[in-house]
Amino acid sequence: MATDRLGDMRLFVEAAALGSLSAAGRKLALSPAAASARLIKLEAALRTRLFDRTTRQLRLTEEGRFYLQQCWVALRAIDEAEAGLQASRTEVRGKVRISASADFGRNLLNDWLEAFSALHPELCVALTLSDSLSNLLQDDIDLAIRFGQPHESSMIARQLAPNWRVLCASPDYLARYGVPQTPADLVNHKFIVLVTGAGPLNTFHFVVDGQEWNHTVPMSQAWETNDGALARAWALAGHGIARKTIWDAAADIRAGRLKVLLPDFCVPEAGVYAVLHGNRYRVPRVRVLLDFLIEQFDRATDELLSGLEVPDARRS
Repeated sequence: MATDRLGDMRLFVEAAALGSLSAAGRKLALSPAAASARLIKLEAALRTRLFDRTTRQLRLTEEGRFYLQQCWVALRAIDEAEAGLQASRTEVRGKVRISASADFGRNLLNDWLEAFSALHPELCVALTLSDSLSNLLQDDIDLAIRFGQPHESSMIARQLAPNWRVLCASPDYLARYGVPQTPADLVNHKFIVLVTGAGPLNTFHFVVDGQEWNHTVPMSQAWETNDGALARAWALAGHGIARKTIWDAAADIRAGRLKVLLPDFCVPEAGVYAVLHGNRYRVPRVRVLLDFLIEQFDRATDELLSGLEVPDARRS
């Protein structure tokens, strides 16, 4: 019975995360009929309705939201206990779930994970790429890589490397439209804007004569995408000026494919962080991954960012 209840809880958590009972069933190798029967059984045992169900959506009830929080705690405790039993083994096993931005994830991080998997062949990787912030609990993420200071007070944040953002454009674009000399010159330029779940990132911040100065791009005149990798590709193709983290743009800057604009006016920013649950570092696969990422960022900071102009924090 206990095993059945745990299975029902896992099904419930997956259904809440995916917004679909049938999708949750597929993930757990259950038919739609079996998944529906197990949820009905769970609700009957709890004597409460966990979801308001329609043909188009699955929405948690108030009781369902409360039960979901408790299930997360219980299931993670069980997963961590099982992982702890493997802590003394030489090989790191299981699946580690990572979240990162699209451009960084497809390029640098993907190469690093290839090297990581070669070191730990018994470990599987699940990589979620999005330029919107992931919810580590809801999205079942072990470790997220964030550019900028994390704000989740319930999480542990480990700084991995410095970071700054640059406005950049291709030589071809600059030959056609000119190079802006001050932030005020940006009104005469075309832009590529990244759009996240929180909205478009179309306001750029500068320091001019010791004072904050902002430029907001009119979205009606911008190329826009929710994919950071595509935004960089559009910048390389000459469609406009893009704002990128130095980690995404460094290789193209070094190769001359992109030029940094207005470096003397850039605003210093927080670094790159690994964000994880307070109790996840004890899980062997997560601990090993974090240690590996620290080494990779240290090496890349020396090799990739060396010699690139860093914003002067004294001006902020």
